Amino acid sequence: MEIVIKSRESEYIETFSFKSLDNFHETFKTISSNKETLEAKFFVINDSLSSHQLSKFKNFFEKINICLLCIYSNNRETILAGKSLKIDSKFFNEKDIKNKLLLFNSKNKKDILHKGTVRSGDRISSNGHLSIIGDVNPGAIVSAKKNIYVWGKLLGIAFAGKDGNNNSSISSLYLKPLQLRIADIIAIGPKDKPKNSYPEIALIENKTIIIKPFIIEG
Repeated sequence: MEIVIKSRESEYIETFSFKSLDNFHETFKTISSNKETLEAKFFVINDSLSSHQLSKFKNFFEKINICLLCIYSNNRETILAGKSLKIDSKFFNEKDIKNKLLLFNSKNKKDILHKGTVRSGDRISSNGHLSIIGDVNPGAIVSAKKNIYVWGKLLGIAFAGKDGNNNSSISSLYLKPLQLRIADIIAIGPKDKPKNSYPEIALIENKTIIIKPFIIEG
């Protein structure tokens, strides 16, 4: 089980992993002095948590300014235990839970590698480069301070160079996004399907986003 502690007002995030729930009070001493309103997200894969165990967490968290709890699990007993305590509890398969955990933890990392489809409504942000092995569906938004590489179909919105870097780029095996943005330059995606069978790269030239064949130099 992993618990992500997130602030509503800032990007303050910490992740705690548990193999045992013994002495969990000690684990959270590092955040007990935080004065912001915090949220706790439980990612429980294949483990069963009882209502008694969750009640102990809930009561303790209320004392240290964590006001909102949410559980993501593929275990129905855990979901039912959470609902019995009026905790927002959602059932997902194992793969989707791991992807959601990756989305939360991505803010703590620089270069990000995401494996799998980025579905509509998903957001992935990187403080460095962002590499995605899979498709980015319409309705998804991916962003990075540096370059974005999509080894699949880019059909959603992509924003590279978030810190204003005009030298950033967006590459994809199939480039048909709803919108591209690099630094302060925005372009609407092409209406027609790509006619080429090779990867393409979007970059800034003469204050305009252009698309070229993506050639990997040896």
